[in-house]
Amino acid sequence: MITRIAALAASIAVLGLIPASHGKEATQDYQRVVPLLNDTTTVLDQPLAYPQDGDAKIQSAIVTMLPGEETGVHSHPYPTYGYILSGELTVTYPGGVRKVYKQGEAVMEAVNTLHNGRNDGAEPVRILVVFMGVDGEANTLFPKKD
Repeated sequence: MITRIAALAASIAVLGLIPASHGKEATQDYQRVVPLLNDTTTVLDQPLAYPQDGDAKIQSAIVTMLPGEETGVHSHPYPTYGYILSGELTVTYPGGVRKVYKQGEAVMEAVNTLHNGRNDGAEPVRILVVFMGVDGEANTLFPKKD
């Protein structure tokens, strides 16, 4: 299982780093590869760990939140990557920890930790979210209401 995930990650990295050639040379300076995140821990310094059971499954989505909107208190059982495409997101964690993520920032979200995201800004926030989970299992969990 881990070998398949490592192979997939390596393939993605190689594909992303090898530019397509169309017979033309670049005529202007530009940053061909822009590193976003290179980490071994989550935002709360938890070590990253991949699923040990089941078939690995990667899902991605662009989440849009209007000003004042909240995600609702939830957690992720597996590593979840986020990239702020536009706007600003404030996330609160247990113990009064509050983090603000702005356009252009990448984050490995906390695992198995309840948190709530809120758009406190004046414009919509758009987030590219990549879930690294297990086929057939939820990648976002909401606590049961009594």
